[in-house]
Amino acid sequence: MKGINAIAVALTATTASASLVPYYFKRASSLPSVSVQGNAFFAGGNRFYIRGVDYQPGGSSGAVDPIADQGTCQRDITEFQKLKINTVRIYTVDNSQNHDACMSALASAGIYLALDVNTPKYSINQIAPAPSYNAEYLQSVFATIDAFQTYSNTLLFFSGNEDINSVATSSAAPYVKAVTRDMKRYISARKYRSIPVGYSAADVDTLIYQTADFMNCGDDATARSDFFAYNDYSWCDPSSFEGSTWQAKANYFANYSIPLFLSEYGCVKTTRQFQEIATLYGSQMTPSYSGGLVYEYSKEGTTAPADLYGLVEINGNSVTELTDFSSLASAFSNTPSPTGSGGYRPSGSPAICPAQDSNWNVTTGSELPVFPSDAATYLKNGAGTAPGLSGSGSQNSGPASVAFASGSSVAATGTSTSTSTSTSGSKKSAADGRMGDSAPVMACGLVVALSTLLGMSLL
Repeated sequence: MKGINAIAVALTATTASASLVPYYFKRASSLPSVSVQGNAFFAGGNRFYIRGVDYQPGGSSGAVDPIADQGTCQRDITEFQKLKINTVRIYTVDNSQNHDACMSALASAGIYLALDVNTPKYSINQIAPAPSYNAEYLQSVFATIDAFQTYSNTLLFFSGNEDINSVATSSAAPYVKAVTRDMKRYISARKYRSIPVGYSAADVDTLIYQTADFMNCGDDATARSDFFAYNDYSWCDPSSFEGSTWQAKANYFANYSIPLFLSEYGCVKTTRQFQEIATLYGSQMTPSYSGGLVYEYSKEGTTAPADLYGLVEINGNSVTELTDFSSLASAFSNTPSPTGSGGYRPSGSPAICPAQDSNWNVTTGSELPVFPSDAATYLKNGAGTAPGLSGSGSQNSGPASVAFASGSSVAATGTSTSTSTSTSGSKKSAADGRMGDSAPVMACGLVVALSTLLGMSLL
């Protein structure tokens, strides 16, 4: 979903008041949580393969949270069950809203959530990343983590999506990696379960390998991604493992040390039969790949290519299944998830950081932006009130330049003995990649009392 970057740039000066919902407690969902072991995901002791769809009714431009409304999510969960999927990816949620009902409904249907933490107003600006990396932005990101961390069916968090889609925008890579570092540090500092954090890369062949290696390189394990995903539209039916770019990529990632999956797939240059599914969950891919997500659930827009991707068409509360829906259901039905380990590697080494060249404009090596000092309070006290989708935004809230440093202490203290300063600015590609501390006892008692009253109100 590429629209969020363009919308974010357009909304940098937007101001609005937030509609806030207090965050008190969460019900536990029923699915076993997913963790990373070597280069694979595991749930309940078994290897976990992502079999899912990308889900954002209304598209990126609508910026509507599809799991804040129980009627909406229940309507669509019925369709998800027909497809027999186990994961949905959502690009935008409102972190000020309560998601108990829909997350519970998803869990009851056996479905996990792969969640992007950015919104159009709170995201890294790929054109000018330095001022967009700031404490206000991180507060929104951390608030999203707070809102979803207790759901056992929160599968993973995306720290970014397609921020790097041209040589010029590759300079944004250290900022995205810094966000990954900061998210992982926040999860650890708040003593949450270790929810995987990683990046979703654009379908740009000249950048995919450098991006993958950069997100998984360096001595600081907190800064390295827990997984790497990329969007791939190179398999256009009829095609094959050898005839698409899949074989070349599988060969390159043969020794990649973290889980890898397709965050979007499903070429629309030809009629979609989803023949690639048999290969994606077959022996040629499973040693390195953990499945993928079909783009996308609902038809959005009226002109190509947006109108070509939907599995269903939504009109109010009515859902019409399109041809691609039955094709995908058939492909999934004919391709069960692999059994056993799938040839995964239980251990491995990080990648080597890519050198600057004609396709990769990162000049700071393994150094990353220093964690904003005014964001340190969030690590100790939590993110606080979430800004939601109507917050004023954060893209111009930071300084024009930021200090860069290396070392694992950067995220914890915001200081370093060796720093450099960087400013960033670049032009976005117009190409569409798809097509061409403990609390006092009194406080604890008050929390219990409030939780009890709130729980009774739900009965």
